Amino acid sequence: MNKDILKQIAQKLKEAETVLMYPHVVMDGDTLGSSIALCIALRKLGKKAYILIEDKIPAYLFFLEKDYCTYDQQIIDAPDVSIAIDCSDIERFLERKEKFLTGKVSISIDHHMTTKLFADFNYIDENAAATSEIILDLIRLLDVEIDIEIAESIYTAIVTDTGNFQYTNTTKHTHLITAELFDIGINLEKISVEIYQNIRLEQLKIASVVFDNMAMLYNGKGNIAFVTQEMLKTTGALMEETEGIIGTLRNISGVEISAFLKEKRINEIKVGLRAKTYGDVSAIAQAFGGGGHKKAAGCTLYTSLEDAKKLVSDAIIAHLEEADKKLRRTGN
Repeated sequence: MNKDILKQIAQKLKEAETVLMYPHVVMDGDTLGSSIALCIALRKLGKKAYILIEDKIPAYLFFLEKDYCTYDQQIIDAPDVSIAIDCSDIERFLERKEKFLTGKVSISIDHHMTTKLFADFNYIDENAAATSEIILDLIRLLDVEIDIEIAESIYTAIVTDTGNFQYTNTTKHTHLITAELFDIGINLEKISVEIYQNIRLEQLKIASVVFDNMAMLYNGKGNIAFVTQEMLKTTGALMEETEGIIGTLRNISGVEISAFLKEKRINEIKVGLRAKTYGDVSAIAQAFGGGGHKKAAGCTLYTSLEDAKKLVSDAIIAHLEEADKKLRRTGN
């Protein structure tokens, strides 16, 4: 990746007085942790900086929020810089898209290989385990000291986007960064409790209902599950409390590809996809207008839940059939 682009982005941020950051919808630890770390750094430089959001902050990440996020699109009229963080497409923040385009300079920083170049300055590093690794480099270019709050935001982003360092996107560089964050003084116990040991009973109830409705595909090499608004209402769970389910779906022995469908509203289905070893779920997601990584990708289908389940199931089966043929040809 051309580091000169990141240096140019740092210069634009140094010159700016007002900055709005845009995490993607259905926020995860990487998009929010990266945004908060950068927001802290920019405020240290005296900038008027906010993170513009359109949905709720997940409960397990709320400990990071200290008046950095806002729903108010008028908090800054026309920002000097609009910066999308961890967004593979401008459609990943659809309700804030027009506001993003009011920025005098637009920037996109991401690590997804399917990212579309939609900004004036685009820095995409597919080798980064998380967007937060890039944000850390950017903060250093801004000559801002990495304090504990920034370090804990970066660590949260890394640990969640690497599946607690289990996913194959984890690298030696990732561990070296983490070691630096420990040296700064992050509170591992606090972060671990907030992320992994703070589950509401309703979260377990919704997981139970989801798994009761799970379907296995292609001789157990694939599976698909879903959550509806009615299921949430019945259990009292929140949509963000279903975030970890797709990882558990993939963890089932023998499963290579998993899909988890979320009914955001009638005829709007968010699809999460995960692969274990040889599957390439980014290819499946791209076929439906989405994107992501080989092992983790997603898309949105504007159709009924039943139609979405059939479309995704058929795509998974076709992908696994083709993968099996390729494995047989190569003798693996």
